Amino acid sequence: MTKRRFYSTSGLTVGEIVAMTGARPPPGARLGRRITNIAPLDRAGPADLTFLDNAKYAHLLATTGAAACLTAERFANRAEPAVCVLVAPEPYRAFVTVARTLFPDALRPSSLFAASGASPGAAIHPSARLENGATVDPGAVVGPDAEIGSGTVIAATAVIGPSVRIGRDCSIGPGTSIVHALVGDRVIVHAGVRIGQDGFGYVMTASGHIKVPQIGRVIIQDDVEIGAGTAIDRGANRDTVIGEGTKIDNLVQIGHNVEIGRHCIIVAQSGISGSATLGDYVVLGARVGVTPHVVIGEGAQLAARSSVTRDVPPGARLGGYPVKPMKQWLREIAAIERLGRREEGGKKRDKSADE
Repeated sequence: MTKRRFYSTSGLTVGEIVAMTGARPPPGARLGRRITNIAPLDRAGPADLTFLDNAKYAHLLATTGAAACLTAERFANRAEPAVCVLVAPEPYRAFVTVARTLFPDALRPSSLFAASGASPGAAIHPSARLENGATVDPGAVVGPDAEIGSGTVIAATAVIGPSVRIGRDCSIGPGTSIVHALVGDRVIVHAGVRIGQDGFGYVMTASGHIKVPQIGRVIIQDDVEIGAGTAIDRGANRDTVIGEGTKIDNLVQIGHNVEIGRHCIIVAQSGISGSATLGDYVVLGARVGVTPHVVIGEGAQLAARSSVTRDVPPGARLGGYPVKPMKQWLREIAAIERLGRREEGGKKRDKSADE
């Protein structure tokens, strides 16, 4: 198979990287040396930039083939002389700054058809309004009275429902559906996302389940990113809201009437039940479950696979099932492990005692 790269760059010199990051180069460094790629320590080559900020991988610095490495002062003397060691207080953050400059196209999905404007294969209702500079790929559907802002890309087979408004410089991934929603500027929605479908609401009776009308909307504010396969239900009797700058991973379920604050992080496979509220800067680890009507305070952090069944105070760090203070949870896990080891090392249990 032909080796092919999907992103290319003209590169940066070591001197430009130093100026960009504030890193300190070694005496006599070749500041004109050109960097054209990024790579991990164990795979970097003579035109690559790498980084080291974790002692676990420090041994790789002695054998890396990278042209330059961003790292902390404590690791600087471990590299071979051929590697230009750039000392930075936050090596990974500096590395990301350089990577964003080298590969800006990787920050936001673009048209998969390399199109501009409305493609002939797109189905756009005559009453829909597209600003100049909006792109709609083949197979996409834009419904009546929908509005698409300048610089926004609607990828192939995406469906934008009636009266939906999408702001400027957004990226709406292939196979996505957006209905009953208002979307801000610079929002990234990855492939296969579902936004604005019915919330899960029924009145259960002895003779069957009675569907509750879901008449709210989904409001997605500026600079939100939503991972592939995520579903965000519209509100039942008020709006589902995703706050500015919030980042949602793949395969997350967000129920009706949920309100998520600004700059939250919600990691893969988490589920947020209807009418729950998350304050600003909340972090949910992978597979966290949040029950209905729970309020999670600003800045709280929930460990992966936690079950949130009660309100969480601001700034709390909790984990477990159900959640409890992180130190308590870790002590309990350690105690159970010690009990298990003691049980394994002791005498065989009497089955009659168990019975």
